[in-house]
Amino acid sequence: QVQLVESGGGLVQAGGSLRLSCAASGSIFSIDVMGWYRQAPGKQRELVAIITSGGSTNYADSVKGRFTISRDNAKNTVYLQMNSLKPEDTAVYYCNARRYNRLGQEDYWGQGTQVTVSS
Repeated sequence: QVQLVESGGGLVQAGGSLRLSCAASGSIFSIDVMGWYRQAPGKQRELVAIITSGGSTNYADSVKGRFTISRDNAKNTVYLQMNSLKPEDTAVYYCNARRYNRLGQEDYWGQGTQVTVSS
């Protein structure tokens, strides 16, 4: 099992910045990918950004150039730096840890943290 605890959400004005943190604990060995997803009211959960164990990153088109995902392996923590926030970034943000195995993949989720961007 992997436990994920997010922090750093809140209310910010459009154009502002927030940094989300996700601390992982438990059986964190061989986690292949960590990422951030978000879900706005009435919408499906969507990928925001991911980072692999090798440090490769990928972003949703809607956040490219504004958000940066990073990881501190010593602290078992993943960060999401969000700049130039827009009202459409308002959502609950979830941390995800994924481990691939012979049967497929294991996904672990945090409890979510609310990000609200006012216009």
